[in-house]
Amino acid sequence: MDIERLRLLRALRLKGRVLAADLPAAAGVTAVQSDDYIKEFTSDNLVEEVRGRLKLTPQGRDQLDETLVAERSTVDHEALAALYTEFDEHNSALKSLMTRWQLKGPDTPNDHTDPEYDQAIVDDLVALDAEFTPLVDRMVEVAPRLGHYPARLANALDRVTAGDHSWFAKPLADSYHTVWFELHEDLIGLAGLSRIEEAAAGRAE
Repeated sequence: MDIERLRLLRALRLKGRVLAADLPAAAGVTAVQSDDYIKEFTSDNLVEEVRGRLKLTPQGRDQLDETLVAERSTVDHEALAALYTEFDEHNSALKSLMTRWQLKGPDTPNDHTDPEYDQAIVDDLVALDAEFTPLVDRMVEVAPRLGHYPARLANALDRVTAGDHSWFAKPLADSYHTVWFELHEDLIGLAGLSRIEEAAAGRAE
């Protein structure tokens, strides 16, 4: 299985519409690899450009779905289920951090004018990441396509701890929460579940 090719198709699906320049980081490939694959995808009518951004065509979505089904058949589902259970515990912790980041109280938005309050949350994020990283490494052993997530999470965390707190939860950037969300989506797909099922079970964000 061509992991780089699959990562790019999956990144295009997760992002919806994405700038070509943002794809390498999102998919964990080099800029040259990304450019070469995009040319191939465009030629094969898997990808189209709409107002300067790339998106999958219906044919591209179908091919991605077929490839994901094939990938899922190679995964150790018992091991993945155990990892997903562990992930859910960390996911609950991140959701709690996100709530604290957005709200200082039930009816009090966090306006981020209290550096000590924000720093305490950043410190807790660093601690959570330290616990979470070994789990992600084990996920990669079960599903090698997930191998780009450790570097993406580390990059986002580095930016947060360097003082750019937008990299904690900014929706349109490769922020820590964005990368986490996409990893969750991939775990759901690999397990043969759906976000609707996970939301009903209280495990979706």
